[in-house]
Amino acid sequence: MENPSRDEIRKILQSSKRIAVVGLSSDPNRTSYMVSKAMQAAGYEIIPVNPTIDEALGVKAVPDLKSIEGPVDIVNVFRRSEFLPGVAEEFLQIDAKVFWAQLGVAHEETYHKLKEKGCTVIMDRCIKVEHALTK
Repeated sequence: MENPSRDEIRKILQSSKRIAVVGLSSDPNRTSYMVSKAMQAAGYEIIPVNPTIDEALGVKAVPDLKSIEGPVDIVNVFRRSEFLPGVAEEFLQIDAKVFWAQLGVAHEETYHKLKEKGCTVIMDRCIKVEHALTK
């Protein structure tokens, strides 16, 4: 698995506006919440994707990616690695540009499947850290 270069990641983050966050928690102590709050503060529209919560960061949550209206720039995944194949299947059914699995989350088979379909894939990287590094 090879992630895009820092320069490519910078371009992705600069051209992106809407981030669907799969597994976003409504608990302010969870990493998904802290990272998403920072990205929201940086000007990104955050769409919580979690069937177990009503809202997070003041935004109504949707149960799955297919429930999002309109295009999505980045699907940022905060689920364990074994859930990536299922999330990737949903990702391929919506109008999204980048599949991004958070730090500590990766799945070799899913990576190759998405790359074969021409998708931009980033795995095992924190979007908040990358945003800070590429400013």
